[in-house]
Amino acid sequence: MRDEVLQPQRRTFLNTSLAVVAGGAGMALAGSAQAQAPASAPTRPMVVGHPQRNGVAIERVTFPNTSAQTVIAANLFKPARFDASRKYRAIVIGHPFGGVKEQTAGLHAQKLAELGYVTLAFDASHYGDSSGLPRYTEVPGTRVGDYSACVDFLANHAAVDPARIGVLGICGGGGYAVSAAQIDHRIKAIATVSMYDMGRARRQGLGDTLTYEQRMQTLDEIGEQRTREARGEARRDIRALPESAGPDAPEIVREFLDYYATPRGNHPHSTSLYAFTSLAPMMNFFPFAQIETIAPRPLLMIVGERAPSAYFSEDAYGKAAQPKELFVVPGASHVDLYDRPPYIAQSLARLDTFFRQHLGA
Repeated sequence: MRDEVLQPQRRTFLNTSLAVVAGGAGMALAGSAQAQAPASAPTRPMVVGHPQRNGVAIERVTFPNTSAQTVIAANLFKPARFDASRKYRAIVIGHPFGGVKEQTAGLHAQKLAELGYVTLAFDASHYGDSSGLPRYTEVPGTRVGDYSACVDFLANHAAVDPARIGVLGICGGGGYAVSAAQIDHRIKAIATVSMYDMGRARRQGLGDTLTYEQRMQTLDEIGEQRTREARGEARRDIRALPESAGPDAPEIVREFLDYYATPRGNHPHSTSLYAFTSLAPMMNFFPFAQIETIAPRPLLMIVGERAPSAYFSEDAYGKAAQPKELFVVPGASHVDLYDRPPYIAQSLARLDTFFRQHLGA
């Protein structure tokens, strides 16, 4: 899993769904850069990516992830005719790897709020408006802890019923959500959309195409890079998205570019760079090690019929205990379920039924 510069072009494209810049788990290692990432979190709030509509009100909130000593920035969506004297069902929504709350997570938060839920779309620590140094660094344990920090916030919110909190993780955020649910029993219902196992993707590549020897070589390079950075040399960043993809590139590469590199999903806080040394802790992430212990709480996994990442959800589903469901959206790809109306309408309908059943009316 070396840089594009060092790998055959075919392998680079095949593993595009590994990193997922802007959205989840799916971007290829498209090269490296020596540029230093921003030293601190953005100080000026960005405009919410999905404007208020259908009576939904959006409030910017912040709260701590105490275990990581970071501050989480999130958008809290309140349904139309919000009644502050009520106790609502609430859903935490986590974005894909490399993404931010204003993209597909914010869209799902908006749509579910229109259906009557209080929803919380958050930026993971080290990304977006949330704090965390170094910037653009993937720390799986912190990403898992971010979900519990969101539950901390909602469980103490005057308008939320702490016994009716669920989570929804999209793409790479789905693997982190499943991992969080295994150790946080306050999460009463767990759903994923286009879920990505970032640990397996880093160890083995999309489609399990990377060899053991390639993985060991990457770990050697990471160790050498850590040594250089420890003596003050420049940080090495990986570019998660190629700048362009030709007609021979795999469909998923073109899909990610069409989302993250166009007005459809582009956001200034969703960069294509992240720390090369992040690959090591990601390889050591096994999100489904205790997946059977989620039961008897329910688990719903939604995948696109054509998604090359679907096997992540299928394998996790096989390991999970009942009650569980694998819902396949006909004709959909991985990224289609981020925002394409014909497909997201089906997944949202199933999410609504699932959360109504298990979080109450």
